[in-house]
Amino acid sequence: MSLKPDPNRPLNQDSPSNPNLLSPAQAADLQQRAIAVAHHAYAPYSHFRVGAAVLLSDGTIVTGCNVENASYRLTVCAEQAAIATAVSLHGPQIRIRAIAVANLNDTASQPCGACRQTIHEFSTPDTIVFFPGEGATIAQTTIADLLPAAFLLTNS
Repeated sequence: MSLKPDPNRPLNQDSPSNPNLLSPAQAADLQQRAIAVAHHAYAPYSHFRVGAAVLLSDGTIVTGCNVENASYRLTVCAEQAAIATAVSLHGPQIRIRAIAVANLNDTASQPCGACRQTIHEFSTPDTIVFFPGEGATIAQTTIADLLPAAFLLTNS
């Protein structure tokens, strides 16, 4: 996991063999879309507004934001909102090439466990995950590194 990226290397160049690598411009665009949609978040309780931008394998970008509920358990995370929208628009066969998560609180925050599992469900091991890191950096990793022991079921 790359929590403090080398400033001399583009954000997503950890593994040249990763087919999901993005250009610096693509990574920046995905991050900007996540920030933009975070402004639409409904977060009257925590005031922690989060946005997510999902780049699908076909090149489509879908966004989502968190939607809180007075019963905190019913809150929908930005990552899950974006993925649900992608499935609604493009069907259950979607595959995520990369996902960027941003918040408007300037706080380091990785996707929660439930979001990691949801991202994993529609990803390959090399799917890139960008998220707010320490010191106002953009951290990145792959979903396999972020969730090494994913819950898996086989369709029978």
